[in-house]
Amino acid sequence: MEAGRQHRAFERSAAVHREEGGVEFSRIVAFSDGVFAIAITLLVLAIEVPENAPDLGQILRSQEGDFLAYALSFAVVGKFWLAHHRFSSALLRFDNTLMGLNLVYLAGITLVPFTSEVLGDYGDAPAAYIVYATNMAFVSVSFSGSVLYAYRQGLMRPETQAFERRYAGPANFLTTAVFVLSIPIALVSTSAAVLIWTATFVIGRRAADKIAGIQRSD
Repeated sequence: MEAGRQHRAFERSAAVHREEGGVEFSRIVAFSDGVFAIAITLLVLAIEVPENAPDLGQILRSQEGDFLAYALSFAVVGKFWLAHHRFSSALLRFDNTLMGLNLVYLAGITLVPFTSEVLGDYGDAPAAYIVYATNMAFVSVSFSGSVLYAYRQGLMRPETQAFERRYAGPANFLTTAVFVLSIPIALVSTSAAVLIWTATFVIGRRAADKIAGIQRSD
């Protein structure tokens, strides 16, 4: 319950924070949001339909892998954006090191359309799942580094530090662990790898709460 109150507190103060942060802070956040917007838009470009196809239904059915990769990646990038949005709202300011860590994180995000297309085009190859899982694990680890650095350097709002320490850490640990664990699993069963990725969206938040020992009020 305490973590829930802290989460609502920094969400309520977000508007004031943006005004106090100034133009430079807003530019960093806007740049990050722009990278996310471009990456999530590029995902759909992997789905191609040739002009004047004789059998449109067959063409669409043949792209089942591309549609699956698109849906999965859209959900993953959306989840990463929500976490980044919450993190940005919790920040007092950026310093040079945190800006560098943010760029590393965004570098991983920009790779998602590529690894997603590889996953869609080579759905029968375990290597495609390994490449995709490695990309996602890298994004999660780099975000954890940003959160940890900001917390240790006092760059976060005091009322949000406990929430980020207890929630963001376990949540990112869980996400990283799932994608790393899926790498050897993909060598045995690619379907099982996709299943555990999907499971993180169903039980991920609840599992992260248990790891952190948080009882949410909502």
